[in-house]
Amino acid sequence: MNEINLARADLNLLALFEVILGERHLGRAAARLNLTPSAVSHGLSRLRRLLNDPLFLRVPKGVMPTARALALAEPIADVLARTRNVLATAEPFDPMTSKRRFIIGAPDGISPVFLAPLLARLDRRAPGIDIGIRQLLPPSGGQSVEQAWTPALSELERGAMDVAVAPIDGAPPRFVTRVLYEEDFVVVARRRHPFAVKPTLQRFCEARHIVVSMTADPRGFLDKELAKHNATRDVALTVPDFGSALATAADTDLIVAMPRRFVAMHAARFAVVAREVPLRVRKFSIRAVVPKAALMDAGLAWLFDELRAAVSS
Repeated sequence: MNEINLARADLNLLALFEVILGERHLGRAAARLNLTPSAVSHGLSRLRRLLNDPLFLRVPKGVMPTARALALAEPIADVLARTRNVLATAEPFDPMTSKRRFIIGAPDGISPVFLAPLLARLDRRAPGIDIGIRQLLPPSGGQSVEQAWTPALSELERGAMDVAVAPIDGAPPRFVTRVLYEEDFVVVARRRHPFAVKPTLQRFCEARHIVVSMTADPRGFLDKELAKHNATRDVALTVPDFGSALATAADTDLIVAMPRRFVAMHAARFAVVAREVPLRVRKFSIRAVVPKAALMDAGLAWLFDELRAAVSS
């Protein structure tokens, strides 16, 4: 495979691509970039040669992107965002004036717990900072709860996100971990559901269940606990996220086990109730994790502290 000559890859051309894609008009792109139309036309020609595609086709009201341009839009935006973050770290970090964007990876049952209070803090203390949430998905294979999230560590190291928040145990010494809160599960049901009226193990087993699973696997950690009691449950539905599970439980006779803090935030609007799981279930430590070397970045170190403060406030 031929090595790509990076000397040809002027980052200004990627910025030009971003603006043309947004404006869909070369003249407006030139005005936005404070360039002449001929300079934009010349830059687009270079970009076409570099990427081996016309990229933008002339139409009566401007230009339209090709399929190749649309496919490149997201990766180019990602390159530019990360480049801007790198350049931003060269300046002293001031949260009140910073325009940085941080990516936080978390499962869908965890991100709502810290996101609202974190955004409230940023609104007061760092109004120019943007947050992106990357959903962490556990791989299939029946790992323990903690082991299921260890692939997030490699994503941190390759720069796919800045911070991971998940029930990660035993991270290697090259990572820094911080417990944000302890989490366990409760059972959610409509108000007059038989289990909600009398939350016994028998009624838990007799009820029909929703299981939250990205892979549609109907077995979860509660099934292992039930097996210790020679008991099983009837799983009627699997859904890929807790929001869908909560809405479905509110409108049906199905019940679902969900993270306690997530339920506390959202149960009222769905008119459902939470009951204790009629089994002995363990708690999970929800941790924020970053590579140790990354904390040399003052901005990331600041965000790491803000995450803990947001959850504990």
